[in-house]
Amino acid sequence: MRSLNFVAETTVYATSQVSDMIAVGYVRVSTADQAAGGLGLDAQRSSIEAACRRRRWDLIAIHEDAGFSAKTNYRPGLKRAVAECGSHPASLLVVAKLDRLARSLTAYANLVDQAKSENWRIVALDTPETDTPQGEAMQAMTAVFAQLERRLIAQRTREALSVARSRGVRLGRPPALSSEVCEAIFLFVDQGWSATRIARHLQESGVQAPHGGSRWYASTITRMLRRPRTTDSDC
Repeated sequence: MRSLNFVAETTVYATSQVSDMIAVGYVRVSTADQAAGGLGLDAQRSSIEAACRRRRWDLIAIHEDAGFSAKTNYRPGLKRAVAECGSHPASLLVVAKLDRLARSLTAYANLVDQAKSENWRIVALDTPETDTPQGEAMQAMTAVFAQLERRLIAQRTREALSVARSRGVRLGRPPALSSEVCEAIFLFVDQGWSATRIARHLQESGVQAPHGGSRWYASTITRMLRRPRTTDSDC
């Protein structure tokens, strides 16, 4: 299975010389998109390939950023795609959806300016092309509303967390271990036991592992011991 955490890849296509119009594809999915079942990498790639075949564009590569948010400036796949467009005058940077490219109006505007100065063009398959004033305006409006949507989601999340805290709701992951197990582990450590010996002892004693697991590992003990000791009832 393809890893979606901080991976950037490139798919290179053999040039078919069916058209003088060169296209460079770009696909992106964030970790949140993957969890929500959004437009995946394969679906984006298929849309770009189909559009290029239909319009007889010469697709020379598809660059990929997997596990990168649109908010971050570090997207090596996009950087390579833009550089490739810059080295092919009059080429096209093709994305399946505009929000795969940028969800910030500033980032989008910077890309448009760079495209104009380097003589290439952005094509988002879900919006009109930018070779007309109407298409350019439509893509700009799409970028505006994508940015607005992101900000509204962030605002609603902050408000919901604030309400939950005011009601005394404990946020975050529930404690992995009971206070009794934590105290026993610290006692074993004070007696000079190794993490391996502690894990084996807990396993043989039938103590439930973190989050309902059935097996103890020395690495679990080591991670726990790296956290500072507190007076809380759990660890």
